[in-house]
Amino acid sequence: MNLGIFGKNLKEEGIQDIENFFKYINEAGHTCIIYKKFYDDCIRMGLVLPNHTHFFANYESYAAFEVDVMISIGGDGTILETLEYIREKGTPVIGINRGRLGFLASVQAENAVAMLNEIEKGHFSIDSRTVLQLESDKQMFGGVNYALNDFVIHKKDSSSMITIHAFVNGEYLNSYWSDGLIISTPTGSTGYNLSCGGPILYPTSESFVITPIAPHNLNVRPIIISDENIISFEVEGRSPSFLATLDARSESIDNKTQLAIRKANFEFKLIRLNNEDYLRTLREKLMWGIDNRNFKN
Repeated sequence: MNLGIFGKNLKEEGIQDIENFFKYINEAGHTCIIYKKFYDDCIRMGLVLPNHTHFFANYESYAAFEVDVMISIGGDGTILETLEYIREKGTPVIGINRGRLGFLASVQAENAVAMLNEIEKGHFSIDSRTVLQLESDKQMFGGVNYALNDFVIHKKDSSSMITIHAFVNGEYLNSYWSDGLIISTPTGSTGYNLSCGGPILYPTSESFVITPIAPHNLNVRPIIISDENIISFEVEGRSPSFLATLDARSESIDNKTQLAIRKANFEFKLIRLNNEDYLRTLREKLMWGIDNRNFKN
């Protein structure tokens, strides 16, 4: 099996778990295609890599390989970054959690060998997640204009609030006087959207949620629309420039920049082991619906 390995900022903590994981990969005879910066970190820290190891540095070098499974080593943010390299190739991804929350990266590092053993046995399913795509009149984000979580328009630093005029399929929706606006996928609904008062969307709901950030109008609320719609924006404010973000990547824009969001023509495939359940993860990781009355005898 050809295994992609993507990670960043390898640390001493828990390094033994990664070493044991690489040892198992080698003994099982799998081939590794490792992200170059993570590869360099492994060499620097003296890790013994599997015998059959290659590396990739960008989308073009990754696309040269046929990867069966991409393994993300880090946190939820690391999983989001794999999208930049996988794109429409559709390689299924599973995350080994070395971060904090681990909502998407659900496998703890000490369970990495057991996780791969389950995949070898076929004890998993694949969740297809919506990807959003940014369209603009100028090239942005190095042409990698996709996001798994969300697209955000935000004011810069301590500048005054901005006004975002939003349109759905060219029809005027609303003008948001706020610090910004979030367009979230179901996957991203448990992230920034949730912290700004937006609803949680079930992963297969085929929707976007539009959520204002600190709106100045108390009667403005998030709205859910079908992801078959195209959402476009016009931005104005006292500052000459604003921020546009795709997941964790951001760029400066001005009020002349034309922006629109649509569903991408491919999906992100997330591996779910047979002992995992989205609703249980929601309850346990985010403590959603936790009520002491549920635990009384």
